[in-house]
Amino acid sequence: MQLSDSLTRSQKPRGICYAIFGTMLWGISGSVAQYLFASAHVSPTWLVGVRLLSAGILLLAWFAIDTHESLWSIFKSGHGWRLVIFGLLGMMPSQATYFMAISYGNAATATVLQFLGPLFIIIYLAAANRQLPRRIDMISIVIALLGTFLLVTQGHVTSLALSLPAVIWGVLAGVSQASYTLLPRPLLKQFDERLVVGWAMIIGSLVFLPRVALAMPAHLTLNNWLGIIFIVVGGTAIAYLLYLKSLAYIDPSATGMLSAFEPLTATVVAVGVLGTHLSMPEVIGGALILLTTVLQAIPQKHLIGGNR
Repeated sequence: MQLSDSLTRSQKPRGICYAIFGTMLWGISGSVAQYLFASAHVSPTWLVGVRLLSAGILLLAWFAIDTHESLWSIFKSGHGWRLVIFGLLGMMPSQATYFMAISYGNAATATVLQFLGPLFIIIYLAAANRQLPRRIDMISIVIALLGTFLLVTQGHVTSLALSLPAVIWGVLAGVSQASYTLLPRPLLKQFDERLVVGWAMIIGSLVFLPRVALAMPAHLTLNNWLGIIFIVVGGTAIAYLLYLKSLAYIDPSATGMLSAFEPLTATVVAVGVLGTHLSMPEVIGGALILLTTVLQAIPQKHLIGGNR
C-alpha cells in the first residue's frame, strides 16, 4: 500500500503537467482563431464546422484504434437520441458562441466569459432541486457578477468596454458551457468520453456542413492553414488527449482549478503576440470570474473539462 501511495504521489506532477499543457493548448487555439478572423477574414461558422468535423473524426479514430470497439455501440444501446441532443444543444452552441465571441471581441475576454459556465450551472441546479444555492455558491455568483461588470464596462456604468455583440456572445458561451457540462452526464456514465465527444462533434458539425462546403475562405496562406490545422489537431484533439490523461493521475477538482491556465494563456498570447489591449479593471474582472472556478472546484464537483 505504501509503495502504491508513493507511486501515486510520484505520478501526480505528470498529471498536473498534462492538465496544464492541455488547457494551454485550448487557450492558444482561441488566440489562433482571433488571428485567423483578423488576418484571413475566416468566417467563425466555417471554422467551427471544420473544427468539429475534423476533431470528431480524429477522436473516433483514436477510440477505435485504442479499444477496437464498435463506433456504433452508443446508437445500438438506445441512447442515440441523448447523443443527438448533446451534439446539437451542447457541443455545437458551446463551440459556435465561443468563436463568435472571439470574432466580435478577442480571445482573452471570450475565454474568460466562457468561464461563467459554473454560474449558470449553480442557477440551474438550484432551480431544478428547488432549493437555495449553498453559501459558497452564493459567494461565487456575487464574485462572478462583479467580475463580469468590470470586464465588460471597465468600471464605467454608462459604457461598455466590449462591443455589445461580444458581450452577448460571451455570455451565451457561458450558458452553452453549462449545457455542454450537464447534458452528457448520463452518457459519460456508460460510454467512453472519446466516443461521446467524438460523435457529438460530428453531429454538431452537420449544421455547418453547407457553410464548410460552399464558403471556403479565399487566398489562405500557408500560415493560415497551419493555424487551422493547429486548432483542429493541437487545440482540440491533442488538448483533449492531455486532459483525459491528466484524470488518470489527479482528481477532477484539481483539473478544474488548473483549467484557469486556458484563459491565462489566451490572455498572454492575445496581449503579447496579437497586441490586444486590456485595462486593469478588465484584468481584475477576469481574475474574479476565474476565482469562481476555483471556488467551485474545491468541493470536488465533477465536470467535464474543456470548450472545445
